[in-house]
Amino acid sequence: MATIPTATDDDLLYPSSDGAPVGETDWHIEALILLREALEDVFADRADVYVASDLFLYYRQGDPSASKAPDVMVVKGVTKHFRRTFRTWVEKAVPCAIVEIASEKTWAEDLGSKRDLYERLGVAEYFVFDPERLYLDPPLQGFRLRGKKYVPLVAAADGSLPSKELGLLLQPENHMVRLRDVRTGEPVLTRLERAQQAERRAEQERAATERERLRAEQERAATERERLRAEQEKQRADALEAELARLRAAQSRAKGKKKAP
Repeated sequence: MATIPTATDDDLLYPSSDGAPVGETDWHIEALILLREALEDVFADRADVYVASDLFLYYRQGDPSASKAPDVMVVKGVTKHFRRTFRTWVEKAVPCAIVEIASEKTWAEDLGSKRDLYERLGVAEYFVFDPERLYLDPPLQGFRLRGKKYVPLVAAADGSLPSKELGLLLQPENHMVRLRDVRTGEPVLTRLERAQQAERRAEQERAATERERLRAEQERAATERERLRAEQEKQRADALEAELARLRAAQSRAKGKKKAP
């Protein structure tokens, strides 16, 4: 069970909220949640990989205004525990990859000042995804640091982009970013897809069990029919044998009467 962190004086200096209301479209929230869950599942066995969403990233000690709240960020080399905020000088790390989900309100900043900031901070890979496909063309764009400058990533024919940092392919699929294993191309299923897959497997197993039950029942019925047939054959054979014995006895008695003086 995760430990609930205790607030400190630093938490007051570097708050976990700016007090402003958060409002986004269903496309934005759905894409964010699905991507975060997929990344959490991919790195579930990695104790040194931390995945966060909409968590304040403070990058300059003593300056609370120096912060961003990336839609999704992945940080390597830090422990996996609940945080109020992420302070780079405390963690001694910056995200290795950040994904921003573009919306009408954010897309220009996502490709402008945010990209410039993440470049300066040394975030190795940066991706921007437009789930509504209204603001970005192509809808998924990515950048990788080369030296100290971002270089645009070249998309494959299906629009996917490779992430060296994550060992994954990021592919736009409807209103979500589909993750795929970079070596095999196998998709990372969403939690709903995994649940549906498990239910299909369970249904197939139930159907197989039912087929086996019916097969066993048919075999028992066939065995019972064979037993009854054999019993009837035996009864007929016994009856025939008894009749033959009776006839032989009758013949013997008849012969005995003929021989009598």
